Amino acid sequence: MAETAFIRNFCIIAHIDHGKSTLADRLIQKAQLVKDRDFQDQILDTMDIERERGITIKSQAVAIPYTAADGREYRLNLVDTPGHVDFTYEVSRAINSCEGALLLVDATQGVQAQTLSNMYLALEHNLEIVPVINKIDMQAADVPGTKKQIEKDLGLDAEDALLVSARRGTGVDELFEAIVKRIPPPAGDAAAPLRALIFDCHYDPYRGVVVHLRVFDGRITRGMKIMFMSGGSVYEVETAGVFKLALVETGELSAGDVGYIIAGVKTVSDVRVGDTVTGADAPCASALPGFREVKPVVFSSIYPVDSNDYEELRLSMEKLKLNDASLVYEKDSSAALGFGFRCGFLGLLHLEVIQERLEREFDQSVIFTAPSVKYKVSLRGADGEMLVDNPVEYPDEGRIEAAWEPYIRASIITPAGYLGNIMTLCLEKRGVQTNLTYLDEKRVELVYDMPLAEVLFDFYDRLKSISRGYASFDYDITGYKPTELVKLDILLNGKAVDALSQLVFRGNAYDRARKVCERLRDEIPRQQFKIPIQGAVGSQIIARETVNALRKDVLAKCYGGDITRKRKLLEKQKEGKKRMKMVGDVELPQSAFLAVLKTKDE
Repeated sequence: MAETAFIRNFCIIAHIDHGKSTLADRLIQKAQLVKDRDFQDQILDTMDIERERGITIKSQAVAIPYTAADGREYRLNLVDTPGHVDFTYEVSRAINSCEGALLLVDATQGVQAQTLSNMYLALEHNLEIVPVINKIDMQAADVPGTKKQIEKDLGLDAEDALLVSARRGTGVDELFEAIVKRIPPPAGDAAAPLRALIFDCHYDPYRGVVVHLRVFDGRITRGMKIMFMSGGSVYEVETAGVFKLALVETGELSAGDVGYIIAGVKTVSDVRVGDTVTGADAPCASALPGFREVKPVVFSSIYPVDSNDYEELRLSMEKLKLNDASLVYEKDSSAALGFGFRCGFLGLLHLEVIQERLEREFDQSVIFTAPSVKYKVSLRGADGEMLVDNPVEYPDEGRIEAAWEPYIRASIITPAGYLGNIMTLCLEKRGVQTNLTYLDEKRVELVYDMPLAEVLFDFYDRLKSISRGYASFDYDITGYKPTELVKLDILLNGKAVDALSQLVFRGNAYDRARKVCERLRDEIPRQQFKIPIQGAVGSQIIARETVNALRKDVLAKCYGGDITRKRKLLEKQKEGKKRMKMVGDVELPQSAFLAVLKTKDE
């Protein structure tokens, strides 16, 4: 393996859409890791969803060979990172594996919310930060303005900023030299006991779990016994190697290396991102810092469209969990939808990605219930506190003494022209402004305390449409605050449908109930009797819509004549409809569940 003096470990961090994947493409092309005819854009984004949406969901690593201007051979280990706020934990693990970071700033958009939060993450881990201004070839590029923002907002020296166009490959040679000169080589003792950080893993159906790790001290060799420190499980290393787009076997990894190991791990729950790997025979004294359990913040139930497909869905969920360790699920059931799973997600984007992967990769037709967050509820008497994320488990109103909901600290950076509309949106979402800073003449940073539940539904979409895509959004979960929580039940023909129940803030209950009732009215097919659709909080009905009955025209045979004859026929029909309503059952089509979950007014 290469000496540590000739290794550079770095990551690319940036806001969404600032060009991380495109820059990684240019670095890989320049190093000729892939032939031109085999090359495709976003080469590190291996999932279809990543390509279509233009986002990175999973961290990827690649070892790039580079001959510097001084004629020496270097190995540059690039760890690509996601840009979306839902995957911040994955970004922090990638940052922990490196000594330096390329902080990418879009010359057309400047410094944005994720740029700041990712830079602070990198500073916490004492990384050497190299500012890079991208998209300098665009017509709207404002390089002097972007340099000012880098100095003022980030406190970095703009004279050191490198100018590149990742699309055209301009400035990439200078960037390679800067990586070699400005990012320090890894420090580590190859003779010390093994200490390595897991920053990702993926599942190979033939070889089990492939563990992606960065070795800080010691070395890993084939046949060595290793231990995962958080769970204490022991395995024997079958092979080790580095990433060069494909897995390239080297037989060993030593201090400073970024690579992979395969150790016949079949149970993916043994491997946790952020965990420390050490030798089973001579373990290290302490684990590497920073490991924490990934805590889901958004919860939703998932059911197969056809209840006979439950077993297939269970197998699909197990396989998906192998590739995405942050997915949490347990068995669940509903009177309306049968057996399914209650799942926890890192955020709404994570939920959408899981839904799409189930449909595409595993060919599953699924229904998700309305997303919810985890509320704290204290009960009267000695029953104490409970955590509730499922409306079905919500206790009776009479037993509840107080309720709390999770709050976030939301940071929004926007051009000043959209300030008024964004403040109105945040107030509507129960946000409380804690800070407002003019970053320069054109841009403002707003900081709000707001409930996480309010951000779940349509906040991000509306923020983007109000600001024409220019506002950027980032958040941290801060803790719990008291709230007035109620359970909103949806009644069909007088019967509650458990899969449509939601936990909502009391002030929003009427609007939410009205929207759900209106959507169901348009989706439920008409029957021979009237169907009332009601939204209820406890025993109080707060919204109602009616699906009118299909009626036979019983007056068709009456040509004139006495009014009492017509009335007699209508009364007879009315009695028949009433009897039918008592025995009739309303079938809810699957489209009705999907319509309720649509967040936009379409």
